[in-house]
Amino acid sequence: MDQECRGLRFAFSAGAEVAPETSPTVFVPARVTELSLRGCFLETSASFEMQCPVLLKIYDSEEYFEAEASVLYVKPSGTGLVFREIKPHFRDVLQKWVLAALDNQPEVRSTPG
Repeated sequence: MDQECRGLRFAFSAGAEVAPETSPTVFVPARVTELSLRGCFLETSASFEMQCPVLLKIYDSEEYFEAEASVLYVKPSGTGLVFREIKPHFRDVLQKWVLAALDNQPEVRSTPG
């Protein structure tokens, strides 16, 4: 999956839980390692089918994020999700986290010319 298709993601580390929408009370633990305004990558032992609708919860410090998402791709190390529906309060939390992750990125140096 190229960067343009999945959006620019930033390194991010937070605990998470994910459950299929068909079993919304059966959450499995996961760890978010990449985050963007459009989706994230979860390290998890859970196995989900492509396009499977899921419920996602992310916990970082004192804050909490929740969204409906779909499985975009699956790797041996985890699952890439694309967010489908985010309530306004959680969108604010997500924007705050992405801006903080952007601030923590190594400086990009441009060469003159």
